[in-house]
Amino acid sequence: MDYFILIIGFVFLIKGADLFVDGSSSIAKTFKIPPILIGLTIVAFGTSAPEAAVSINAALKGSNEIALGNVVGSNLFNFLLVIGISSIINPMKIQKGTILKEFPFAILTSIVLFILCADTSLQGAHMDVISKADGLILLSLFSVFLYYLIEMAIMSREDYKDDGEKSSLGKSIFMSIIGVLGIIYGSEWVVDASSSIAIDLGMSKNLVGLTIVAVGTSLPELVTSIVAAFKNESDIAMGNVIGSNLFNVLLVLGISSSIRPIPINPIIFVDMAFLLLVTIIIYIFAITKRTVFRSEGIFLVCLYLGYMSYIIVRN
Repeated sequence: MDYFILIIGFVFLIKGADLFVDGSSSIAKTFKIPPILIGLTIVAFGTSAPEAAVSINAALKGSNEIALGNVVGSNLFNFLLVIGISSIINPMKIQKGTILKEFPFAILTSIVLFILCADTSLQGAHMDVISKADGLILLSLFSVFLYYLIEMAIMSREDYKDDGEKSSLGKSIFMSIIGVLGIIYGSEWVVDASSSIAIDLGMSKNLVGLTIVAVGTSLPELVTSIVAAFKNESDIAMGNVIGSNLFNVLLVLGISSSIRPIPINPIIFVDMAFLLLVTIIIYIFAITKRTVFRSEGIFLVCLYLGYMSYIIVRN
């Protein structure tokens, strides 16, 4: 039964992502909004739903220690594996605005997160924790990000050029909703079934949580971006990754820590430092020729495999 559920889950994931990309792309054309903006908002929010569900539910149950690890692990997965595989399929062209604004904001977000977590080093506190006040800071930054997106949407309408066919608005919205439901339920089934199979094969629950569950909550970003890459919608793929990572840190951690402070395991600082380094590396790739090439994508995938090997050995 687990194997059957695993297969059905992947079918829902892939078909859901296909409908979601087509629907969101059509919505962008209907409202004369650039695909990069749709990727940063609708697609990013939809594919971040599993991370939000896991972290916020954990906070409500009083066991949100997993929230930070879930977010950092998911963001590393998005930057390394999602961008890596997407650029191997189809080199990802990056718009000038993304290089000048969204990427620097993603780097700033990683730095802010690191600073908010380093209570013992910076404030001489007895322990590191993301407090409720820290959560409000993250939510404030998220409101700034939303303001920027709204402003960008208004300004971009004047320069929009319709370059393709589009479905009716009702059909596009319906496709997007069905797509995101397929993505969310498909990823949940894949995580549950693969976790059960892994435990039956002798893997510890701790290792399953650090690998399969962490990767599973990021499957929507992976599948959606891969489908977008095949459809030559690199703006949606890149916007999905950057938007999802910003949603994860600012909104998911912001809400989770506002509900209940998040205690921090000191070893997570290594992962956060690595996340900041990875963000800078990809930014360097982007500003050289405004494209992430296949060779760079292969490097990112290898870097992720090396990181996962380190995680398994460390734990």
